[in-house]
Amino acid sequence: MTGTVSLVGSGPGDPDLLTVKARRLLDEADVVLHDKLPGPAIIDLIPEERREDVGKRAGGERTSQSTINERLVELAREGKHVVRLKGGDPFVFGRGGEEAAYLAEHDVPFEVVPGVTSAIAGPAVAGIPATHRDHASSVSFVTGHEDPTKDESAVDWEALAATGGTIVVLMGVGKLPDYTAALRDAGMAPDTPVALVERATWPDQRVATGTLETIVDARDEVGIEPPAITVIGQVAGERERVVEFLRGYGSDESAGAVDRVTER
Repeated sequence: MTGTVSLVGSGPGDPDLLTVKARRLLDEADVVLHDKLPGPAIIDLIPEERREDVGKRAGGERTSQSTINERLVELAREGKHVVRLKGGDPFVFGRGGEEAAYLAEHDVPFEVVPGVTSAIAGPAVAGIPATHRDHASSVSFVTGHEDPTKDESAVDWEALAATGGTIVVLMGVGKLPDYTAALRDAGMAPDTPVALVERATWPDQRVATGTLETIVDARDEVGIEPPAITVIGQVAGERERVVEFLRGYGSDESAGAVDRVTER
């Protein structure tokens, strides 16, 4: 009999933020295919003999999406219950939709287990609300890492700048100079608050703050690296109002120092 595949979102990285169902499936699965985004604390919950790393590895080696798709079908046809573990939510820039379509095309039953997307969780744990009655009545999620085979970007930065709402960019650390410049060129004020949240909810979470004009320097000063979330809009300024009383992820003295050296 054909097995089943569960497309599972692991949330931003803290095991305590796994859903009850996600944790149960990790315990029950015959095989878990994961990349690095769930984070070591979650990956370590899975016995080594039941997990396969299908992410990036040392030396730049990485597993192609086509190989992952084929492996999911292969394991399911062996009668196994397979968990495809993803960071955040599987359907928010997680290629879950591509995998679901491939499984359906090959007659493999599957389920989707939503996770807490880092697009919301990342700003939240840094004290930044995605929406706010005083500042933003809308929020837009954008990828900073589009398919490299595209002839041109599908992101309309001019339209985003005109919304007046919050812009959250996932996987956008490297392209930060490009899209901050594009937003300024589109008329967004250079002093618009911006924050970068690196490894949200991980033990080594860090936050850099600045403005649309200064955030690139802030990124470099702190040394922010992927994975990180970029929050653009007036809501990013809310962190300054609450950070003194914010507890939890990254709220120790070293995290506070990061904020102080990047304010401009």
